[in-house]
Amino acid sequence: MKYLFLLYGPDGPLPEPGTAEATAMTERWSAATGAMARAGVLVDCAPVQPAAASTTLRVKDGEVLLTDGPAAEIKEHFGGFTLVQCADLDEALRWAATLPAATEGSIEIRPVVQVPAG
Repeated sequence: MKYLFLLYGPDGPLPEPGTAEATAMTERWSAATGAMARAGVLVDCAPVQPAAASTTLRVKDGEVLLTDGPAAEIKEHFGGFTLVQCADLDEALRWAATLPAATEGSIEIRPVVQVPAG
């Protein structure tokens, strides 16, 4: 079963590239996702741009409405995702707990609905 980890963290700037903080952060993430890759459970993962870079789209009565920014105001910001293939929720939870977002923010774990192709 596939599980999507929605990664949330404090609303604030990331460490500047090239700093000791940025290097340490990259090393923590690389260690966690590298272990997932070696175990064969990692499908994909990526950070996303800050919420200020987002555009929210809604269609109401056939009209496309665009709003700059996120769909909702929240205290923590959505920072990225990790998609894994695990035997069950318990395994997914064990892997999610290894990600730095588990201690620096929060991780929402959602089972992915399998939709047949075609």
